[in-house]
Amino acid sequence: MPSASLHIALVGNPNSGKSTVFNALTGLNQKVANFPGVTVDKKIGTATLTAEDGKKIDVEFIDLPGIYSLYPKSIDEEIPFRILCDPNNELHPDAVIIVADGTNLKRNFFLCSQVIDLKIPVVLVINMADMMRDKGLQVDFEVVSKKLGVPVIPMNARKGEGLEELRKALTQKLPVPQIDFLDIRSYAPEVVDGICATINSSSHYDAFLAANNLHIITDFEMQKFKKDKIREICETHQFDSRQMQARESIERYKKISALMNDTVRQTGALRKSYTHAIDNVLTHRIFGYAIFLAILFIIFQFIFAFASYPMEMIDTGFAWLNGKVKDALPAGIINDLVVNGILAGLNGIVVFIPQIALLFFFIAILEDTGYMARASFIMDKLMRRFGLNGKSVIPLMSGVACAVPAIMSTRTIQNWKERIITIFVTPLMSCSARLPVYTLLIALIIPNHYYYGINLQGMVLMLMYLIGFIAAIGSAYVLKKLIRAKERSYFMMELPLYRVPRWSTIGLHIIEKVKVFLFDAGKVIISISIILWVLSSFAPGNSFKTIEEKYRKPEYASVPAQEIERKIQSEKLESSYAGIMGRVIEPVIKPIGFDWKIGIALVTSFAAREVFVGTMSTIYSVGDEGKTQFTLKQKMQNELNPETGLPRYTLAVGLSLMLFYAFAMQCMSTVAVVFRETKGSRWPLIQFIYMFALAYVSSLVAYQVLKP
Repeated sequence: MPSASLHIALVGNPNSGKSTVFNALTGLNQKVANFPGVTVDKKIGTATLTAEDGKKIDVEFIDLPGIYSLYPKSIDEEIPFRILCDPNNELHPDAVIIVADGTNLKRNFFLCSQVIDLKIPVVLVINMADMMRDKGLQVDFEVVSKKLGVPVIPMNARKGEGLEELRKALTQKLPVPQIDFLDIRSYAPEVVDGICATINSSSHYDAFLAANNLHIITDFEMQKFKKDKIREICETHQFDSRQMQARESIERYKKISALMNDTVRQTGALRKSYTHAIDNVLTHRIFGYAIFLAILFIIFQFIFAFASYPMEMIDTGFAWLNGKVKDALPAGIINDLVVNGILAGLNGIVVFIPQIALLFFFIAILEDTGYMARASFIMDKLMRRFGLNGKSVIPLMSGVACAVPAIMSTRTIQNWKERIITIFVTPLMSCSARLPVYTLLIALIIPNHYYYGINLQGMVLMLMYLIGFIAAIGSAYVLKKLIRAKERSYFMMELPLYRVPRWSTIGLHIIEKVKVFLFDAGKVIISISIILWVLSSFAPGNSFKTIEEKYRKPEYASVPAQEIERKIQSEKLESSYAGIMGRVIEPVIKPIGFDWKIGIALVTSFAAREVFVGTMSTIYSVGDEGKTQFTLKQKMQNELNPETGLPRYTLAVGLSLMLFYAFAMQCMSTVAVVFRETKGSRWPLIQFIYMFALAYVSSLVAYQVLKP
C-alpha cells in the first residue's frame, strides 16, 4: 500500500451508512487491526485520489465506531472521542467525513455540529438520498453548507451516487470551520478560558468537553498535573457537568430545529413504509422466535447441502496432488515432509473454505438487511431472564463467526455485570473454527440422508450450534445468581430500515473473513502440521530400527508384505515422539472414548480449534502406508479399534468428540482477549477450568451412554 499523505476519519451515527461509504472509497484496500491500547476493531483503508491539476493524493481512511454524540456512554464510544478531541493522538485526522442519515437529519446534525465546533476540517455527507426521495424530503444542500460552514454532499452510498463528488471534495484543501455552531464559551467563560490555557487548545468546545469527560481521560492522554489543574478550575467555578451537558443538548437541538426549518421541506405525500408491517411479523412475541429458528435452520441446511460438492472436489484434488507430488519427488525425508506435513496441513485448511464462505455470507446478509438488530430486539426479554440483555445477542451471534471480535463487541454493553457474563459465555457459541471439526465428524458418523427434503447432516449441525447457545444461556443464568451487582440495566437500540443487501459489501466481507481464516489460522495450522510431522516421523533412540528388525524375523515370513508394512507404520507412529505424547494423556481421555491419536489433536488444537483437522490429516498421512489417494475422511472411516474390532469412529466417539469441542476452551486467542478485556487472570482462568470441566463431563456422559 502507498504511504498516506492525508488521514481522514469517517464519523457518524450507527446505521447511517458510514461503513458503506468507507467501502466505496477504499474497495479492497482495507485492513483490520486494533486501536492502540484497546481491543476494539478498527478498519483502515487506502485510496489514491486525483486532484483537478492531476496531482495524486494518497489517502488513509479510518472507519471509527458509530456514535450519537461526543459524550461516550460505553467503551467503544470512547474511541471517537479520544481520537477527535486529542490533537496529540496518533490517529487524530487531518479531516473528518461526517456521514448523516438523510431520513433522520435532526439527530444526525447533533453529532455533526459537535465535530464542527472542534474546529476540524469537515465534509458532511448526507446519505440515503433514495430513501429521502421515497419520504418526500427535499433538502437545500447549499443553504445547509452555508449555515454550517462546511461542504455538503448528498449521496446514495449503496449505489455509488455522489461518490465522485465526495472524492473531488477531498482533493481540495478543506478549511477549518470558522463558524461556531454553538457559542459554548458563554456557558462557562472562566472554565473554558482556563482549560484552553492549560491544554493549549484553540477550540472552546474541545476545552468544554475536557471538563465534561475528564473522568475518562487517561494520564497517557493528558499529564496528571494538567488534569488536576482542570479539576481545580471546575471546582473553583462550580462547574456542574450534568447541567452543562443538558443545557448544551437543549440549545443545540433548538438551533438544529431552526436549521431544518430553513433547509428541509416535505415536497409530497409520504410514501408508505413497509418496515412497520414487516416488524409486526418478524418481531412478534411468538412468531419472532419461530422465524429466527427457521432462518437458522435454512442457513445450516444450505451450508451442508451446497458446500459438500466443492469440498469433495477440493479433498479429491488434494488426494490426487499428494499422489503426483509423492511420485515426482525422490523418496526420502523431503518427500515425506512435503506430502505428509505441508500438503496434509494445507488440505485441512483449504477444504473448509466453501463452508466458511457460506457461513459468513449468511451472517453478512442478516446484518446488511437489518434483521440482526431485530434478533437483538426479540431476544432481549428472553436474555434478561438469564442475566443478559438484548445487546448481548450481538456478541453471541458474532460468536458464531469468531469469539475474539465478539468479545471485543461487548464494550457496547454499559452494565458491568451483563458485560462480564456475556464475555464469559460467548466462547460457548459454536464459532467458525469449530465448523471444520463438526463437518468432518458429522460426515463420519451421520449418514447423508434426506427425510422429507431435510438433510440429516445439516440438522445435526444446527443442533450443535443450538447446544452451544443453550450452554451459553444456562451458564449465564448461573453467573447471574453468583455475581452481585446493584447497577441497573436498560436496553435501547435503533432498528434500522430494511434494505436490500449490498452485494459488493457482502463480497468484501466474505473475502476479508476467508483471508483471515486462510492466512491467520492457516499459518498456525501449517506450522503445527510441520512440527507434528517432525514429532511423528522421529523417535527416541533406535525405536524405528528395532520395529523394522522385529518384522524381518522368520515368524512373519508368511504374512503378506502389505500387512507387514501397515504394522510397521502403525508401530512407528506409536513409538514416535508424537505417539509418546499421545500415550501419556490416553489414560485421562480413554473414559470419554478418545485414543492417543485424538489426544495429540486435542493438545495441538489448544492453539486454535481448527488445527484438529490439520493434525488428524498429518497423523493419518504419516501412518497410511503411503496410500495418499485416500482422503482424510476415508482414512478415519477405515480405522478399526484394536480392542473391539469395530470402526474407531462410532456414533458414541463422534458425538463425544463434538461435545468436547463444543464446550472446551481450545483457543488461546480467546483466552488472551478475555484477559485483556477483564484486566486480569481471574476470569479467563475460571472460564478455562469451567469450560474444560463442562466439556469432559458432557463427553463422558455421551460416550458411556452410547458406547456399544
